[in-house]
Order: sequence, then structure tokens, then C-alpha cells
Amino acid sequence: MRLSSYFLPTLKNSPREADTISHRLMLRAGMIQQSSTGIYSWLPLGFKVLKRIEQIIREEQNAAGWNEMLMPTIQPAELWYKNNCYNDYGPEMLRITDRHKHNMLYGPTNEWQITDIFKKHIHSYKKLPSRLYHIQWKFRDEVRPRFGVMRGREFLMKDAYSFDIDRETAKINYNRQFMAYLRTFNRLGLKALPVNADSGLIGGKMNHEFVILADKGESEVFCQKDWLNADVNIDKFDYNENLQPVVDSYLKRYSATKARHDPVNCPIELGNLINLPCIEVGHIFYLGNKYSEPMGARVTCPNGRKKVVHMGSYGIGISRLVGAIVEAYNDKNGIVWPEKIAPFHLGLINLSVDDMTCRTASEDIYTKLCSAGVDILMDDSYYRPGVKLAIMDLIGLPWQIVVSPRHAVNKIVEIKNRRTGKREEISVEEVLTRFAPANQALT
Repeated sequence: MRLSSYFLPTLKNSPREADTISHRLMLRAGMIQQSSTGIYSWLPLGFKVLKRIEQIIREEQNAAGWNEMLMPTIQPAELWYKNNCYNDYGPEMLRITDRHKHNMLYGPTNEWQITDIFKKHIHSYKKLPSRLYHIQWKFRDEVRPRFGVMRGREFLMKDAYSFDIDRETAKINYNRQFMAYLRTFNRLGLKALPVNADSGLIGGKMNHEFVILADKGESEVFCQKDWLNADVNIDKFDYNENLQPVVDSYLKRYSATKARHDPVNCPIELGNLINLPCIEVGHIFYLGNKYSEPMGARVTCPNGRKKVVHMGSYGIGISRLVGAIVEAYNDKNGIVWPEKIAPFHLGLINLSVDDMTCRTASEDIYTKLCSAGVDILMDDSYYRPGVKLAIMDLIGLPWQIVVSPRHAVNKIVEIKNRRTGKREEISVEEVLTRFAPANQALT
């Protein structure tokens, strides 16, 4: 992609309304634009990051055995009336009346909707377990939206649901999602801590919240001091094995709490605990029969009797994750994207568009890398060199290739690693060898 034809409205200064690092940087980097309070348009750069995260989540949900579907954003209020929960969300729920005077709502969550779908189509224990998920925009009318996309009114979520014959089999699916979440966050470049948390309006008999550490989080967490330097390997497991020992071992080593230290119940001594700010990025629930019982979601067992199914609910805030990752990965110059979710793998900067040598070298590199499948953003603008370099640092692409008149005449370019700041001069011929995917240059 050429910057001259790319929509990237960067800002030099931070907007006054931005109250967190991620909010400021996402606005400055041209990733988002506020439409109204707590609601944002996702501009091309931000949308690319959103889709990369979404795809990683989708791949891990599929690998864990869940089937993707899509439910509507607008739900009939009747579903909520039947279960006496229409008023539970209070003013957070956006209520709508259509032209036929039917009461509708913009779904804040989908437990009732998915249970209704299950009830109408699954009637035998032989069809269990049933695992479904979707990725969908949601709306909750937050009383005080803040932190940019991390606590907005409209947000993108991955919601997954499981249906099982009893608590024991439901726990198997709960553990599958527990490990899928750890693997997902690991692929996103994040170290996620599982926390025993309040089930809130979703309810349920057991749940874990997944948080990441950030300099300015929305809450605080108590965890073991060695967590910061722990080498967490969660790739060596099989979804078809008994995951309970794996989950128990992980929780024993790495679990955290949002409660103050309790010397009676906490297995970790106070001296080994550290209190740090954190951001919630995911939440899993074992719901039991909270939704299936009132909805009449039952299956026929081998003995011919009907039995209420047990459910699980598993959510990841995708749009929230973008802000959380920016909070975790930034420096004084801008965003520093992890390579797997960066909007472009590298930025090619032509410092002097009018210089024929620079232009020829830049076009040659750009054409060859595009042909090799590299997702590249070439700055072919007429901005001053300092502005070009500042913009590229701001948007945080993992690698930069700088083509200058001084070096281009000798067929040399400078490459820069955005994360480490390390610079190196290499020949134009070496660029393709270094960055082509076949040579695993980006890993």
C-alpha cells in the first residue's frame, strides 16, 4: 500500500478528550475517530489491526472445537420478558420499538438468544456437547464511557457457548476454553493472568476473568512477583486429553486475585505478592442451568427422561483488546505493535521522493516485497524527512526500511527494528532475503 493513496489522518498533538495512552495514540495514529460519546469509527489502520486480532481468535476457537455462526444485533424483547430479566440491565440496555410496535433491544449479550436456538434444534443427548460462537458488535449504554475503545458503548465481542449433559462434561468444555484463551493471548503477544472474579449480570457458578498488566489499568490485581519474568509455555497440550490437571497446575502457579491479601485463604505469602494495574480482556463462565432451566432447554437421556442441559459462556472483547495492546506496547514515540497483529509488517520510507535514485530503489524494493507477499506500507509522500520518520514511529510498524539519497547512490538502505530501536545498513539486494516470508524474516 502506498501512503499517497492510503487514508491515514495522523495527528501531531494529543486530543484533549483522550484520557489514556491508548486513547491518545489511537487517535493520533489515525486508527479511530469518535462518532459520538463512547462510539468510534474504525479507520483503515485501526480496522486492519481489529481484523488481525479477530482472525487469531477465530483460529483458536475453531481449533478448540467451536462452530462459528452469527446472531443478530437486534433481539426481540419477548425473549427477555419470558425470563423476567428485561429490567436487569437497567438503562445500559438500548430499547427499541419498531414500526409495528414490537419491543426490541440492541443485544448487550446473547445467552437468551443462543439458548433459544439450541432448544429449537437439539433434543437428544447424542448431539452433545454442542459448541457455538460468533463475533458480533454489541451495545451497552455505559453511564460514563472512558478509556477510548476499552470502555465504549459500542464494541466488538467474541461470544462462545457450550451445552453439556451435566456439570462434569460442562467442566471439560470450560477447561478447553480456558486453555484456548491462554493460547489466544499468547499469540497476540500478551501474558494473561486468570482471576477469580464476580460473575456480574451474566451469572454462573464459576468464572475466571483474564487480565493483562498495563501501566494504567482500569483495576488492580495481586499476583506473584515472579510472574513478570515467568516463561509461560501453554502450547504443549492436546484438547482431547484431560485438561483439568493442566488448568489446575497453571492456576496454582500463575493465578491472581483482585482482593486484598488474605493470609488465611491465600497460598502465597504477602512478601511474594505484587500489586499492579490491569485490564480485563476476557471472561469465561460456567453457567450451570441459569438460562437452560427457564428456557426449557432439555435433551432426552438414554433412559428416556428429559434433562436440563448445563451451559458455559466465554467472551473476549476484541475491540477492547486493541486498546489494551496499545496500553501494553508503546513508548515515547508511539505504538510498538507485536508483529503478528501489526497493520503492516514493515514501513518503507522514501526520504526524498524527487530524488530519482531514491525513487528507483524504493519502487524496486516495494515491488519485490509485495510480490513476495509482504504486507508493506510505502511512504511516498512529500512530507519532510523528520515528519516521515515520526509518522512511522507513531503507527508502530515492526520494521522500517529507510531509503535516503546518501545511501541509495551506493544501493544501501537502513533498516530499523521498531521495538529495539536497533539500526543496520544493508544492501538493496539483501532486503528481499531479509524480509521475504519464505526466509522467516518477520519471526
